[in-house]
Amino acid sequence: MKRNAIEELKKWKASDERKPMVLKGTRQVGKTWLMKEFGQNYYKNYVYFNFDEQDELKSIFIKNKNPFRIIELLSLIASEKIMPEETLIIFDEIQECPEALNSLKYFREKANDYHVIAAGSLLGTLLAKPKSYPVGMVNLLNIYPMTFDEYLNAVDTTLFSYYDSIQKEQEIEEIFHNRLLDAYNNYLIIGGMPECIASWVKYSDPSKISQIQHELIEIYENDFSKHNGRVNSGRILMVFRSIVTQLAKPNEKFMYGAVREGGRARDFEEAIEWLVSAGMLNRVYNVSKTEHPLTAFDKLDHFKLFFFDTGLLKHMAGIDNSAILLKTDYQFKGALTENYVLQQLQIQFEVSPRYFSDKNSEIDFVIQHGVEIIPIEVKSGENKSAPSFKRYISHYQPQHALRFSKRGYRKDGQITNLPLYLARKTKELLK
Repeated sequence: MKRNAIEELKKWKASDERKPMVLKGTRQVGKTWLMKEFGQNYYKNYVYFNFDEQDELKSIFIKNKNPFRIIELLSLIASEKIMPEETLIIFDEIQECPEALNSLKYFREKANDYHVIAAGSLLGTLLAKPKSYPVGMVNLLNIYPMTFDEYLNAVDTTLFSYYDSIQKEQEIEEIFHNRLLDAYNNYLIIGGMPECIASWVKYSDPSKISQIQHELIEIYENDFSKHNGRVNSGRILMVFRSIVTQLAKPNEKFMYGAVREGGRARDFEEAIEWLVSAGMLNRVYNVSKTEHPLTAFDKLDHFKLFFFDTGLLKHMAGIDNSAILLKTDYQFKGALTENYVLQQLQIQFEVSPRYFSDKNSEIDFVIQHGVEIIPIEVKSGENKSAPSFKRYISHYQPQHALRFSKRGYRKDGQITNLPLYLARKTKELLK
């Protein structure tokens, strides 16, 4: 499989300002594979150390602060000489050894010619506490589930070549439009977890996908029970299990009372923060104004929570595959589609998407592109009725207004309709 993050790592390797790299991302999104793939293809060799599997490694970092001494000892363990710039040093499950995480600052200060990359499960929850990692001494890269383009490249390279060639305002022939819509429907079912996509490529068996998704959900829920920090693990689990119910509501706004009757912000806000920091939930704030800079207008007590992978959300909601494939309407269709669009958008723009609502209109997402604020309407089918969206456009006169739907790529008055499968190319098509 090809991952877009490889390009970011290549830039990191070539940068004069390079620092030790830390990969953030939920368990099973492919961080270990990515580090090894990068080491194998872009360095003379790599050495791999896993702090969960090799418990004795921890003593090296507990007893030593000198990075050259650490490298000397690691070379002995790996049975090969670690060379500056030629050997990629990989630290996996680094959250198991805080001293190793802290040692990255010494590599930055005294041994920056050595290329170090690290990753770990639930690392975002550690990085949310500045004292837990060397602030300003590392580069950070978020690793997400595979996006639609990565999925398409894995399952159908010919169709991906066409998809990759699509340019701004290009007419998409009906045969390719229909094939890409089919691929999009399959992506809603399979999602972006690498293990699910690899299974689909090998077996094309939906039951195997469902089993993998079930096991992944169990892994995440077990992680909550192992969590022994100050955030109550039971409340983390309650918030996690409430997401389907939250998104099934007409306005999708997160309600504490939907987690537990009588629930208040003080009961669950730390659990939400933990899940967002862990990369398992994506929080979309409501904004009071659609002006630049968007973050200045966040209403911190009004937000929606979406799941980090659409395929896993589909599985948690219990949606039958036939409902997606046979164009039937079901209660959760809109929420699932919005979750997919958000998953593709969040990687492209520096400022995370927001949403907007007032007495006249409800806008699914607003994105900041430079100083421009772009409203987005998400439709799960071909229906283009959007009176609220049109009222917003009439009132605010944005330079661009985007509607994602199953219709073709076309301009409808002031609205540009983008087929749902093009969500991952949004930024590219705005140029």
